[in-house]
Amino acid sequence: MNGGTIRNNMFIKKLNNISTFIFDVDGVMTNGNVQVSEEGHMLRTFNIKDGFAMQLAIKLGYRICIITGGSSQGVVKRLNGLGIKDVFSKVHEKVPVYRKYLSDNNIQADEVAYMGDDLPDYTLLLETGLKCCPLDASPDIVNICEFVSSKRGGEGCVRELIEKVLRAQDKWDVEKIGIW
Repeated sequence: MNGGTIRNNMFIKKLNNISTFIFDVDGVMTNGNVQVSEEGHMLRTFNIKDGFAMQLAIKLGYRICIITGGSSQGVVKRLNGLGIKDVFSKVHEKVPVYRKYLSDNNIQADEVAYMGDDLPDYTLLLETGLKCCPLDASPDIVNICEFVSSKRGGEGCVRELIEKVLRAQDKWDVEKIGIW
């Protein structure tokens, strides 16, 4: 029982340190499926609750950064429309981008919650303060994560993580949120 209590206390402490959320896109913000139009455009579906939580976090002063291997301008427009300015796309080696982002913004690794779902996220997860993934992440990713969402990618896992951090930091105020 002591191990579980200690682990829980460490997790709560990590939640309290978070000032920055960094997310992958495909398999985290989306379900990983891609529809291809006749013109060759790849279309993705985003969860509106994830979008709301990201906008709320930004309004409350949190940083949100996206590091993705994808290159869709539609995805970038969606994220920019939510107020996310730090979108790094076409990134195949995520760790150097992550390190530069932290350095440029004077952020410590223990302030970062990163959510990824597959092997391109593995080495970045090892460097971040709070390692997170959706329920349907690859087994290698699940094995190293401290927070495995109860939601699959594209089904509210981003919202669940943000809400968990905001609640831990006493910033989830339903009455105030309702008037924004």
